[in-house]
Amino acid sequence: MSDRLSDVLAHIDSDIDNSLERLFRLIEIQSISTDPAFAGACLQAAEWLADALKGVGFDAGVRPTPGHPMVVGHAKEGAGPHVLFYGHYDVQPVDPIDLWETDPFAPRIVTAADGSKQIVARGSSDDKGQLMTFIEACRAWKAVTGKLPIPVSILLEGEEESGGPSLVPFMKANKDELTADFAFVCDTGMWDKQTPAVTTMLRGLVGEEITITAAKRDLHSGMYGGAARNPIHVLVSILDGLRDENGRITLPGFYDGVGELPPAIKAQWDALGFDSAKFLGDVGLSIPAGEIDRSVLEKIWARPTCEVNGISGGYTGKGFKTVIPSQAFAKISFRLVDKQDPDKIRAAFRDYVRSKLPADCSVEFSPHGGSPGIRLPGDLPALVKTRQALTEEWGRDCVTIGSGGSIPVAGDFQSVLGMDALMVGFALDDDRIHSPNEKYDVSSYHGGIRSWARILAALSEKAQS
Repeated sequence: MSDRLSDVLAHIDSDIDNSLERLFRLIEIQSISTDPAFAGACLQAAEWLADALKGVGFDAGVRPTPGHPMVVGHAKEGAGPHVLFYGHYDVQPVDPIDLWETDPFAPRIVTAADGSKQIVARGSSDDKGQLMTFIEACRAWKAVTGKLPIPVSILLEGEEESGGPSLVPFMKANKDELTADFAFVCDTGMWDKQTPAVTTMLRGLVGEEITITAAKRDLHSGMYGGAARNPIHVLVSILDGLRDENGRITLPGFYDGVGELPPAIKAQWDALGFDSAKFLGDVGLSIPAGEIDRSVLEKIWARPTCEVNGISGGYTGKGFKTVIPSQAFAKISFRLVDKQDPDKIRAAFRDYVRSKLPADCSVEFSPHGGSPGIRLPGDLPALVKTRQALTEEWGRDCVTIGSGGSIPVAGDFQSVLGMDALMVGFALDDDRIHSPNEKYDVSSYHGGIRSWARILAALSEKAQS
């Protein structure tokens, strides 16, 4: 069916105004998942999407969960790999409302200073605009040829912005139905406005909260100072020992499973023109931290970390109180890459803390999440075809990039459904997601639809050859 691609692209171009109108109707639904007052709106958004998929020829429906419903659709036609597309229809709250220039759920197109057109509304980028690019590409293929080039399933979630508690149980309960050859996740972005990207590396996460206790109560520093153990001293000494003078993390076995960046990927990243001085300068910094022999881009995309996210103890109110506290607290997170084992990292951290603890102190641990990192092989056939399709659409080489953060669903696809996830999206760094006046460039929306049309065609080519 790839011989019909030019007709499909022409249809997308001629129908873009109708496509935008459909996106606007979805955006107008106030599907804020974190607020129970909007549960009805979340159901409304799910029903709207199920109807939209049915209108495109999918066997689709709304599936209940203990929380907000899922939307599942199948169009198992065409030849080639079976793909599962994932997006989410829920959005973040709009607070602070007074910083919005207009109604957050009344989408509008504005002209930016550079002349570009932008869709401004809550959910325009995260994630309604993104997921609609795929649905609209499917719509175009069906309108022109009557069917899709490859078998497609769609899973749309309604709780991504509120922690996704129903997703993994739903995936486990419907494993046979949802398992495909691989998945696409659209909740990502481009390298810049002209350069498409596929995110192939994600960092995992291990979070730990520790409480160190010394004396059985807070002590007067005049009466006990110099004789009694101060748990804050103990805590900061332990935290300080987590890194050496070269910025490497000292936990035994911490770097087990951390592979080196392939030379081709490193060369590609070096050619991106990433301005590390501006990256740090924008937040008032100038000197890179972390491993001294790594570039800033490599540090945030492909290297593991250990960060102290919070620390407290003793008197922190106004004025001054001369106290030796009984307890000290800290929150520590590790970003993991490649094949690092979250359970082993957590165990190594706890063993390290216990080994540094004085005999008259005790420690309590509270875990906060644990997920591995993800790195897709560069020669994955679906990745190669996807990159080629994106390069053809945007006229610039598609780059493979990493993400310093975590996208849990990508790991869930691997651990629950046993399949890789390619992360393809068209958001931009300045889309202001989760913030007032969120926007999505019309070029991202239009180009995203055309891109997915090309990707579907490219994935069908082997079956046709």
